[in-house]
Amino acid sequence: MKIDKYPPEFIKLLHSVKAKRPRTVIEHILKHGQISTEELKDIYGYNHPPRAIRDVREHGIPIKTFRVTGSDGCKIAAYKFGDPSEVRATQLSGRTAFSSKLKAQLIDKYGSRCNIYLEDFPERELQIDHRIPFEIIGDKEKLSEDTNEYMLLSASANRAKSWSCENCLNWQTKDAENCRSCYWAFPENYSHIAMRNIRRLDIIWADKEIAEYDHIKKEAEKVEEELSEYVKNVLRSHFRKEKYL
Repeated sequence: MKIDKYPPEFIKLLHSVKAKRPRTVIEHILKHGQISTEELKDIYGYNHPPRAIRDVREHGIPIKTFRVTGSDGCKIAAYKFGDPSEVRATQLSGRTAFSSKLKAQLIDKYGSRCNIYLEDFPERELQIDHRIPFEIIGDKEKLSEDTNEYMLLSASANRAKSWSCENCLNWQTKDAENCRSCYWAFPENYSHIAMRNIRRLDIIWADKEIAEYDHIKKEAEKVEEELSEYVKNVLRSHFRKEKYL
Protein backbone atom coordinates (compact mmCIF):
# COMPACT_ATOMS: atom_id res chain seq x y z
CA MET A 1 0.00 0.00 0.00
CA LYS A 2 1.45 3.37 -1.02
CA ILE A 3 1.73 6.10 1.58
CA ASP A 4 -1.00 8.17 -0.05
CA LYS A 5 -3.34 5.19 0.31
CA TYR A 6 -3.02 4.96 4.08
CA PRO A 7 -5.77 6.65 6.14
CA PRO A 8 -4.73 10.05 7.55
CA GLU A 9 -5.15 8.76 11.10
CA PHE A 10 -2.72 5.92 10.39
CA ILE A 11 -0.13 8.30 8.91
CA LYS A 12 -0.54 10.55 11.95
CA LEU A 13 0.13 7.58 14.23
CA LEU A 14 3.24 6.61 12.25
CA HIS A 15 4.64 10.13 12.44
CA SER A 16 3.91 10.33 16.17
CA VAL A 17 6.57 7.72 16.94
CA LYS A 18 9.75 9.53 17.97
CA ALA A 19 11.95 6.81 19.50
CA LYS A 20 14.89 6.10 17.19
CA ARG A 21 14.58 2.35 16.71
CA PRO A 22 10.87 2.06 15.84
CA ARG A 23 11.09 5.34 13.91
CA THR A 24 13.87 3.85 11.75
CA VAL A 25 11.72 0.83 10.91
CA ILE A 26 8.66 2.96 10.14
CA GLU A 27 10.54 5.34 7.84
CA HIS A 28 12.12 2.47 5.92
CA ILE A 29 8.78 0.73 5.37
CA LEU A 30 7.15 3.98 4.33
CA LYS A 31 9.88 4.49 1.75
CA HIS A 32 10.35 0.93 0.51
CA GLY A 33 7.14 -0.87 1.46
CA GLN A 34 8.90 -3.42 3.64
CA ILE A 35 12.06 -4.13 5.63
CA SER A 36 13.94 -7.41 6.08
CA THR A 37 15.99 -8.77 8.97
CA GLU A 38 19.02 -8.50 6.71
CA GLU A 39 18.40 -4.78 6.14
CA LEU A 40 17.87 -4.18 9.83
CA LYS A 41 21.24 -5.77 10.55
CA ASP A 42 23.33 -4.58 7.60
CA ILE A 43 21.96 -1.08 7.11
CA TYR A 44 20.99 -0.07 10.62
CA GLY A 45 23.14 -2.33 12.77
CA TYR A 46 20.29 -3.94 14.72
CA ASN A 47 21.60 -7.38 15.68
CA HIS A 48 18.22 -8.41 17.05
CA PRO A 49 15.69 -7.39 14.35
CA PRO A 50 12.60 -8.81 16.11
CA ARG A 51 13.20 -6.39 18.99
CA ALA A 52 13.08 -3.45 16.57
CA ILE A 53 9.85 -4.76 15.05
CA ARG A 54 8.41 -5.32 18.51
CA ASP A 55 9.11 -1.67 19.31
CA VAL A 56 6.85 -0.69 16.42
CA ARG A 57 4.10 -3.09 17.47
CA GLU A 58 4.21 -1.73 21.00
CA HIS A 59 2.94 1.56 19.58
CA GLY A 60 -0.18 -0.29 18.42
CA ILE A 61 0.97 -0.34 14.79
CA PRO A 62 0.08 -3.59 12.97
CA ILE A 63 3.09 -5.32 11.38
CA LYS A 64 2.91 -8.43 9.20
CA THR A 65 5.75 -10.93 8.89
CA PHE A 66 6.48 -12.76 5.64
CA ARG A 67 9.43 -14.47 3.94
CA VAL A 68 11.81 -13.14 1.31
CA THR A 69 15.08 -14.40 -0.15
CA GLY A 70 18.20 -12.96 1.44
CA SER A 71 21.48 -12.13 -0.29
CA ASP A 72 22.78 -15.65 0.46
CA GLY A 73 19.77 -17.28 -1.19
CA CYS A 74 18.19 -18.37 2.09
CA LYS A 75 14.72 -17.41 3.21
CA ILE A 76 14.62 -14.64 5.81
CA ALA A 77 11.90 -12.69 7.59
CA ALA A 78 10.61 -9.39 6.26
CA TYR A 79 8.02 -7.00 7.64
CA LYS A 80 5.41 -4.58 6.34
CA PHE A 81 2.50 -2.65 7.77
CA GLY A 82 -0.64 -4.63 8.39
CA ASP A 83 -4.21 -3.47 7.93
CA PRO A 84 -4.53 0.08 9.36
CA SER A 85 -7.91 -0.91 10.78
CA GLU A 86 -6.06 -3.25 13.15
CA VAL A 87 -4.35 -0.38 14.98
CA ARG A 88 -4.56 -0.99 18.71
CA ALA A 89 -5.18 1.77 21.19
CA THR A 90 -2.57 0.77 23.72
CA GLN A 91 -0.12 1.95 26.29
CA LEU A 92 3.55 1.47 25.52
CA SER A 93 5.49 -1.29 27.22
CA GLY A 94 8.92 0.09 26.42
CA ARG A 95 11.64 -0.42 28.99
CA THR A 96 11.48 3.22 30.16
CA ALA A 97 7.77 2.83 30.97
CA PHE A 98 8.58 0.70 33.98
CA SER A 99 9.16 2.50 37.24
CA SER A 100 12.30 2.14 39.33
CA LYS A 101 9.94 1.20 42.17
CA LEU A 102 8.68 -1.81 40.21
CA LYS A 103 12.23 -2.99 39.50
CA ALA A 104 13.14 -2.63 43.17
CA GLN A 105 10.08 -4.69 44.11
CA LEU A 106 11.01 -7.42 41.62
CA ILE A 107 14.58 -7.57 42.88
CA ASP A 108 13.30 -7.76 46.44
CA LYS A 109 11.02 -10.61 45.38
CA TYR A 110 13.35 -12.63 43.11
CA GLY A 111 16.80 -11.32 43.92
CA SER A 112 19.10 -9.72 41.35
CA ARG A 113 18.89 -12.64 38.98
CA CYS A 114 17.46 -13.61 35.60
CA ASN A 115 14.17 -15.51 35.94
CA ILE A 116 15.07 -17.66 32.92
CA TYR A 117 18.75 -18.48 33.47
CA LEU A 118 18.45 -18.33 37.28
CA GLU A 119 21.84 -16.64 37.47
CA ASP A 120 22.75 -13.48 39.35
CA PHE A 121 23.35 -10.33 37.31
CA PRO A 122 24.15 -6.73 38.25
CA GLU A 123 20.86 -4.88 38.72
CA ARG A 124 21.63 -2.51 35.84
CA GLU A 125 21.87 -5.49 33.44
CA LEU A 126 18.44 -6.88 34.28
CA GLN A 127 15.42 -5.84 32.24
CA ILE A 128 11.78 -5.93 33.27
CA ASP A 129 9.58 -7.92 30.92
CA HIS A 130 5.90 -8.85 30.91
CA ARG A 131 5.51 -12.55 31.68
CA ILE A 132 2.77 -12.65 29.05
CA PRO A 133 3.93 -10.59 26.04
CA PHE A 134 2.39 -7.13 25.88
CA GLU A 135 1.36 -7.87 22.28
CA ILE A 136 -0.81 -10.72 23.54
CA ILE A 137 -2.47 -9.09 26.52
CA GLY A 138 -1.53 -5.42 26.42
CA ASP A 139 -4.68 -4.22 24.72
CA LYS A 140 -6.88 -6.19 27.12
CA GLU A 141 -5.47 -5.16 30.45
CA LYS A 142 -4.07 -1.85 31.63
CA LEU A 143 -0.38 -1.56 32.38
CA SER A 144 -0.09 -2.92 35.89
CA GLU A 145 2.58 -2.79 38.54
CA ASP A 146 1.57 -6.11 40.06
CA THR A 147 4.91 -7.92 40.43
CA ASN A 148 3.27 -11.25 39.57
CA GLU A 149 2.82 -10.03 35.99
CA TYR A 150 6.51 -9.33 35.40
CA MET A 151 9.87 -11.04 35.38
CA LEU A 152 13.50 -9.95 35.39
CA LEU A 153 15.55 -11.03 32.38
CA SER A 154 19.15 -10.71 31.30
CA ALA A 155 19.61 -9.18 27.85
CA SER A 156 20.33 -12.54 26.21
CA ALA A 157 17.31 -14.20 27.85
CA ASN A 158 15.11 -11.31 26.74
CA ARG A 159 16.31 -11.66 23.15
CA ALA A 160 15.73 -15.42 23.22
CA LYS A 161 12.22 -14.96 24.63
CA SER A 162 11.35 -12.30 22.05
CA TRP A 163 12.46 -14.50 19.16
CA SER A 164 10.62 -17.56 20.45
CA CYS A 165 7.40 -15.68 21.21
CA GLU A 166 7.33 -13.88 17.89
CA ASN A 167 7.72 -17.20 16.05
CA CYS A 168 5.03 -18.92 18.11
CA LEU A 169 1.61 -19.73 16.61
CA ASN A 170 0.02 -17.98 19.56
CA TRP A 171 1.49 -14.69 18.34
CA GLN A 172 -1.37 -14.65 15.83
CA THR A 173 -4.18 -16.16 17.91
CA LYS A 174 -3.28 -14.11 21.02
CA ASP A 175 -4.65 -16.54 23.59
CA ALA A 176 -3.27 -15.44 26.97
CA GLU A 177 -4.11 -18.82 28.51
CA ASN A 178 -1.56 -20.50 26.22
CA CYS A 179 1.05 -18.09 27.52
CA ARG A 180 0.20 -18.83 31.14
CA SER A 181 1.43 -22.41 30.72
CA CYS A 182 4.48 -21.50 28.61
CA TYR A 183 8.10 -21.71 29.73
CA TRP A 184 8.84 -18.15 28.62
CA ALA A 185 6.14 -16.75 30.91
CA PHE A 186 6.40 -19.10 33.88
CA PRO A 187 9.63 -21.14 33.67
CA GLU A 188 9.02 -22.36 37.21
CA ASN A 189 5.80 -24.15 36.13
CA TYR A 190 5.15 -24.80 32.45
CA SER A 191 3.76 -27.49 30.12
CA HIS A 192 5.10 -26.29 26.76
CA ILE A 193 7.56 -23.93 25.12
CA ALA A 194 5.99 -21.70 22.48
CA MET A 195 3.27 -24.30 21.85
CA ARG A 196 5.79 -27.12 21.44
CA ASN A 197 5.86 -30.17 23.70
CA ILE A 198 9.44 -29.74 24.87
CA ARG A 199 11.30 -29.04 28.11
CA ARG A 200 14.58 -27.28 28.64
CA LEU A 201 17.20 -26.89 31.32
CA ASP A 202 19.69 -24.03 31.18
CA ILE A 203 22.93 -24.77 32.98
CA ILE A 204 25.52 -22.06 33.38
CA TRP A 205 29.05 -22.60 34.65
CA ALA A 206 30.68 -19.48 36.06
CA ASP A 207 33.99 -18.46 37.63
CA LYS A 208 35.63 -21.50 39.28
CA GLU A 209 33.12 -23.81 37.60
CA ILE A 210 34.57 -23.07 34.15
CA ALA A 211 37.17 -25.80 34.65
CA GLU A 212 34.35 -28.30 35.16
CA TYR A 213 32.68 -27.14 31.95
CA ASP A 214 35.92 -27.47 29.98
CA HIS A 215 36.38 -31.00 31.31
CA ILE A 216 32.84 -32.04 30.35
CA LYS A 217 33.33 -30.52 26.89
CA LYS A 218 36.54 -32.50 26.33
CA GLU A 219 34.83 -35.71 27.41
CA ALA A 220 32.01 -35.04 24.95
CA GLU A 221 34.52 -34.46 22.17
CA LYS A 222 36.22 -37.78 22.94
CA VAL A 223 33.01 -39.69 22.22
CA GLU A 224 32.06 -37.32 19.37
CA GLU A 225 28.80 -36.18 20.94
CA GLU A 226 27.22 -32.77 21.12
CA LEU A 227 27.75 -31.31 24.58
CA SER A 228 24.05 -31.18 25.42
CA GLU A 229 23.52 -34.80 24.32
CA TYR A 230 26.57 -35.92 26.29
CA VAL A 231 25.21 -34.31 29.47
CA LYS A 232 21.84 -36.00 28.90
CA ASN A 233 23.53 -39.37 28.41
CA VAL A 234 25.50 -38.93 31.64
CA LEU A 235 22.26 -38.18 33.49
CA ARG A 236 20.49 -41.14 31.86
CA SER A 237 23.32 -43.43 32.90
CA HIS A 238 23.13 -42.18 36.47
CA PHE A 239 19.37 -42.61 36.75
CA ARG A 240 19.46 -46.07 35.18
CA LYS A 241 22.15 -47.08 37.66
CA GLU A 242 19.95 -45.83 40.49
CA LYS A 243 17.01 -47.61 38.82
CA TYR A 244 15.01 -44.40 38.39
CA LEU A 245 14.59 -45.06 34.67
